Amino acid sequence: MTPSRGSFNHRSATRVVRGVAVAAVLAFSLAACAGSDEEVAGADGAAASFGDASIQFSWIKNAEFMGEYLADANGYFSAAGFDSVDMIEGPASIEAAVISGNVDMGIGNAISTGTIIANEGAPLKIIGATYQKNPFIILSLADKGNIASLADLTGKTIGVQASNLSLWEAFLEINDIDENSLTTLPVQYDPTPLFNGEVDGWFSYLTNESIDAELLGLDPVNLPLADFGLPFVAETLTVTDDAIKNDREKLKALLVAEIRGWTDAINDPEAAAQLTLETYGPTFDLTIEKETRQAEIQSVELVVSADTLANGLFTISDQLQQQSIDTLAATGLTITASQLFDLTLLDEVYAENPDLVAYSK
Repeated sequence: MTPSRGSFNHRSATRVVRGVAVAAVLAFSLAACAGSDEEVAGADGAAASFGDASIQFSWIKNAEFMGEYLADANGYFSAAGFDSVDMIEGPASIEAAVISGNVDMGIGNAISTGTIIANEGAPLKIIGATYQKNPFIILSLADKGNIASLADLTGKTIGVQASNLSLWEAFLEINDIDENSLTTLPVQYDPTPLFNGEVDGWFSYLTNESIDAELLGLDPVNLPLADFGLPFVAETLTVTDDAIKNDREKLKALLVAEIRGWTDAINDPEAAAQLTLETYGPTFDLTIEKETRQAEIQSVELVVSADTLANGLFTISDQLQQQSIDTLAATGLTITASQLFDLTLLDEVYAENPDLVAYSK
């Protein structure tokens, strides 16, 4: 059973930035000497060649990143001008990797990235989001807990990991839930206590522990945080301000390849799960049952929305941007949408490649 994917912590985010500050200065100094997009493209106007690129994953190589695998396997990175794209597995702080200059892009979430920007002024921006709806849930079982509404939380015991405590407290505050009306129990990541009936609910990921419960025949009940006050985006694509300015065409090429990969993935999640299991994640003790369910859930519930149908994958509407900012505010942080998001590259990608908007086949 895969450990929990949830992670949010103000203090650890602050330590990340301080630990890479010197490396960041050096990386940006080197980048300034590396040349502009025009130099990469060549004076003769030939198609750009971007050499090698790298993407830091926040988690292990499971179906969470199936669109990236298909961008690689189906040759979209190559077609976009890359000799190779190194997809680096986690768990890891994607913000630290991006700030240090070790990778071109990181895939994380708006809350972790926003925390580092708000606390330390980190020179980062989110340029797109794979998940239109974050997958955090309060998981319970139908015959124990059965938490399907906010009212059902009263009198219940909820297992919450230390890394998710700030987000849990924000959830209680934004929904005006008295913390004394329930019991918050500090737990680790293994949800066995929930499955054994020792607690009523568990701070979880829709694409992880809920699937474990389903495959065990335990009849899971999911209370999505996104539907109850915390609708921030996740699987966000994070880069440096410097890269947006000086490596703009390279980032746009990555976006084009990623959009094509995710288009293939959501149109055939079963094949994406098989590719994950056999080619990209064979060392992680994955199962085809769980990876297929995760691929299906992502394709139907998380990646697509009315906004993506109208404007294309990775879109973050003004409303979603503000909702992410409001979530950060509920955790005690102050940041603006313009400090966290820069969607101008995605706008340019779709203006230059309008065929990418229609991803549904």
